[in-house]
Amino acid sequence: QVKLMESGGGSVQAGGSLRLSCAASGVASNTHWMAWFHQAPGKEREGVAAISPGGTITYYADSAKGRFTISQDNAKTTLYLQMNSLKPEDTAVYYCAAGFLQDWSQPSALGGEAYEYWGQGTQVTVSS
Repeated sequence: QVKLMESGGGSVQAGGSLRLSCAASGVASNTHWMAWFHQAPGKEREGVAAISPGGTITYYADSAKGRFTISQDNAKTTLYLQMNSLKPEDTAVYYCAAGFLQDWSQPSALGGEAYEYWGQGTQVTVSS
């Protein structure tokens, strides 16, 4: 049984940093992509960053490039999202997801439709 549990959200001022964690159990790390998505109030869910099985490929949304870093621990049981230089527009609920992707392109990895497993989300609020 796959279980994903996010933590690390909170409230910060613009320019600050947060590190989100996602404890993953039951995920086949050698076959499944893992990713972070966010959803702001009244908006659709968007892909933020994704990492391939084995961690050899990473993708970032344009809004995240240069500010966010996705990574995993060596055991591939915890997914991280280091978020620096946070902006008010980063305010959203952040979700961890895992899935087997046949298409390894960026649109697929950040699209969300192929991900089978989702966490409950953690709130990130950035004030100006």
